[in-house]
Amino acid sequence: MLQKIQDKFSESIQIQIAASELLPPVIHLAANRIVKCLLNGNKIIVCGYGRSYGNAQLLVSHLSHRYELARPSFASVLLSFEGINATMSSQDDEINLLYKKQLQAIAKEGDILVAFSPFGNEEIILNAIYSAVNENLGIIAFTSSHNDHTKGLLTKTDTEIVIPSSNEMRIIEGHLFSLNLLCETIDSLLFS
Repeated sequence: MLQKIQDKFSESIQIQIAASELLPPVIHLAANRIVKCLLNGNKIIVCGYGRSYGNAQLLVSHLSHRYELARPSFASVLLSFEGINATMSSQDDEINLLYKKQLQAIAKEGDILVAFSPFGNEEIILNAIYSAVNENLGIIAFTSSHNDHTKGLLTKTDTEIVIPSSNEMRIIEGHLFSLNLLCETIDSLLFS
């Protein structure tokens, strides 16, 4: 059992090393896009599904409250998968349209959709991305090695933060580290 635990640490470290070689310029680009969006008076709209919903919540918390630095709140909205909203969508067999409908109601051109999609095949997330494309929103997608479906929807002006793994738990860990680094970079760009 101890070897299995040590192997998981090694796996996580190897993925972090691979990500450290791939992601710094992508995270810097994403942070610059978010800063520009916010300075233009627009907002960041965030969604995640399943275990990635927690990362989506955390990103909105970091943006609307603070990361490390005490600062004004940034305009950010979490697309909700909770309560009566999710229940009614489920009851009407429209659960995969839940984020799309919310996005269409609140988004305006110039906003950015941040989507957490570890496998790239979550229909609820793909529908939100498709809607964002149609609404002329910028997109920042947190994905993984399994991103064929998501990649097909993104344009060359969108940003994809790809965790180089196919293990769901390592992907979510990588997304968490990357979103924290993204917020730290945003704060540095605005307040340093």
